[in-house]
Amino acid sequence: MSKLSKIGHKIKKRSKGNDVFITPLTLAKSHIDMIDYKDEDMWLDTSKNSGSYYNQFPTDKKDYCEILEEKDFFEYTQKVDVICDNPPYSILDNWFKKVIELEPRIYSCLIGMINLTPRRIKWFNDAGYGLKKLRIVRIYEWFGRSYICVFEKGAKNCIEFDTEVFKTDK
Repeated sequence: MSKLSKIGHKIKKRSKGNDVFITPLTLAKSHIDMIDYKDEDMWLDTSKNSGSYYNQFPTDKKDYCEILEEKDFFEYTQKVDVICDNPPYSILDNWFKKVIELEPRIYSCLIGMINLTPRRIKWFNDAGYGLKKLRIVRIYEWFGRSYICVFEKGAKNCIEFDTEVFKTDK
């Protein structure tokens, strides 16, 4: 097993995230601008930290979670229309399941390319969300490229994907 593969397996088995990467302000603003919101929408930043997203939301109708302030996203129960975040990649499966449980109209996130899998897209599809927009970005000093994903209730996927694993012909 390669060194990167061992790291990947170790990360996958974490029960608590410990990955903090602050989104550059200009990227957070560009991300927010991709969202087709309504003026009356209630927004949530699930992992506020320095406020790259929260401080730039286009409304005063907003809330946030931040584990460092003892506002745990997994305990959040309020109704929100838009969730926009840079989630902790190390606990992404549980994060996405919590987002789906909250049922926002729009969920938009910044995630590493290797983290957007057909299985995860299907979770959103099965919950009534389509991947409406997808943008590839590069952040200096971050591992690889990242995606800005915009999932919206009732939307169609902007990409096609297979969940089948194909094998080479012998």
